[in-house]
Amino acid sequence: MSQKKIKNALVSVFHKDNLEPIINRLNELGITMYSTGGTQKFIEELGAPVTAVESLTSYPSILGGRVKTLHPKVFGGILSRRELDSDVAQLDEFEIPEIDLVIVDLYPFEDTVASGASEQDIIEKIDIGGISLIRAAAKNYKDVLIVSSREQYDYTLNLLNEKNGVSDIDDRKYLAKSAFNISSHYDTAIFNWFNNDEEKFFKQSITESQSLRYGENPHQEGTFYGDLNAMFDKIHGKELSYNNLLDVDSAVNLISEFPDKPTFAVLKHNNACGLASRDTLLAAWNDALAGDPVSAFGGVLITNQPIDLVTAEEINKLFCEVVIAPGYEDAALTVLKEKKNRIILVQKKVELPTKQFRTILNGVLEQDKDAKTANATDFTTATKKEPTNEEINDLEFANKLVKHTKSNTIVFAKGEQLLASGTGQTSRVDALNQAIVKAKAFGFDLNGAVMASDAFFPFPDCVEIAKNAGITAVVQPGGSIKDQLSIDYCDANDMAMVMTGIRHFRH
Repeated sequence: MSQKKIKNALVSVFHKDNLEPIINRLNELGITMYSTGGTQKFIEELGAPVTAVESLTSYPSILGGRVKTLHPKVFGGILSRRELDSDVAQLDEFEIPEIDLVIVDLYPFEDTVASGASEQDIIEKIDIGGISLIRAAAKNYKDVLIVSSREQYDYTLNLLNEKNGVSDIDDRKYLAKSAFNISSHYDTAIFNWFNNDEEKFFKQSITESQSLRYGENPHQEGTFYGDLNAMFDKIHGKELSYNNLLDVDSAVNLISEFPDKPTFAVLKHNNACGLASRDTLLAAWNDALAGDPVSAFGGVLITNQPIDLVTAEEINKLFCEVVIAPGYEDAALTVLKEKKNRIILVQKKVELPTKQFRTILNGVLEQDKDAKTANATDFTTATKKEPTNEEINDLEFANKLVKHTKSNTIVFAKGEQLLASGTGQTSRVDALNQAIVKAKAFGFDLNGAVMASDAFFPFPDCVEIAKNAGITAVVQPGGSIKDQLSIDYCDANDMAMVMTGIRHFRH
């Protein structure tokens, strides 16, 4: 039968918040409750009748609570197939009650790991009885309703109220599916803790998801897996799209390189088209926008400082999809909200993943996130000429930016401002020439500017072209067997070159 009357329930949970209304409703419906330990005490304190599992099994909780419900009189009542006469006969023979509702959650294993607890404390939070009860009840969803998380308490209470203690097959199958989602996620977390990345298996699990309007293009479906609410407070605007999220990810990673001085970045298609660090936020915004005011249209803006009114008024003159900041003045928000679809986000401090994944062919690529950024102390001067203090400052700035730009890429900077970049080109010379054209198009003087490259120069052609454009200092990883050719050209033409030893390909 698709409909089942709930007569007996097993309730044994770690998280008891919001459980009280369910217990009261089960009591009102005359449903017999079985329980253990702290949950049994919780039910008794509510004044509801409850039978100890030990009374059912005639066996006490042993081994410090490690073994409480692992008994045929419990699992028999859950796993029995009500339509099979032989199962029903065995229940009668061994005086086992049919259990129609199981409310069981799991020990907080992931929270315990995250807390920095000892190995023994972590081991004790590997649930055995709970996971077994959940799987058993979910397996027998044709007869049993399984509630495996406190997030399902509201759903369960509504079901009990609306259907008066009766469950439908759709209810039971839905909760069984959720139960296996929870149990598989739990086991993945345990395995990954034990494995500690020692052996290479691809096991990742995220239980939260958000459907997107579409994927990269309207004919593609898109979903975000993760908890965006942990990352941002969304203050205003439409929902983030797939492409918005790609740009937002690039923006967050880029701005993390600039924790101190007021900095603004403008991104489009995952690349910065504007970036500037200044003494004031307004100046940073104006100079970031100047980097490429054409590409900035419809872009994603991000800053490392709360946005004030004067800056918001300038931003409001531009059509942009997303604005991200650690905070906003009330008056600034009023201005920015004038565009009804503009997405306004408050960025929270969240630890980001250290691994990156990408599906390719018939498998998945995994790598460590590029967490290295060279600064002045890491620079090795390869030329006879040392860069000036101003050039070193700009070389640091440009090197941070080149790390977050699509390869092949060349970045020009001066006075902590992005002047132009060549992005995603199949040759480094093409990227360099693209940057020169862009800089000239927006009226920038490259004399005295610096150049950053994401990878080494195989030939001296790039430094020669850069010199002719006005570049005076260069930062690159080095590593070419022909590095000396570029060094020799710089020495002969009064240019400074530093090497980092760190390549920053980004594809």
